[in-house]
Amino acid sequence: MSTAQETAAYATEEAPRLGWAEHAPDVYKAMIRLDSVAKRGLDPKLFELVKIRASQLNHCAFCLDMHTKDALAAGESVERIVQLSAWQESRHFYTGKELAAIELTEAVTVLTEGFVPDEVYARAAEHFEEAELAQLVAAITVINAWNRFGVTFRMTPGHYRPGQHT
Repeated sequence: MSTAQETAAYATEEAPRLGWAEHAPDVYKAMIRLDSVAKRGLDPKLFELVKIRASQLNHCAFCLDMHTKDALAAGESVERIVQLSAWQESRHFYTGKELAAIELTEAVTVLTEGFVPDEVYARAAEHFEEAELAQLVAAITVINAWNRFGVTFRMTPGHYRPGQHT
């Protein structure tokens, strides 16, 4: 198959609805600062797994593109990234601490019961010291905010390069 034929098979890339960072630069800068402080003290690979899982749940293609690339650049394996969407059936790919963080990410992201279940929080508290747990919840909250911007403004995935926004 020629390159032209392969390219013709893909759907047209949608343009973003709005370059929100240009129109709300102070908010964007504040989000960058918040993101920077939210990750302090967290393992970089764990931080990216949390971002990927929240972005999967929120269907944020832009953030999935960004954080899978950043995770790979941080040394994460393709296998663990791929299995993350089915982590409950692939528990053996993750440590107990990572599983607690992933489960907490789902609880904070989805809030299906209107709260984070006590048992989910307790499992996370077993693996994270209080300061680290506070940072983890901050990181989960920040990626959920980023996801809302990405999905609402239909930010286009596929063009991000690892470390581009750091």
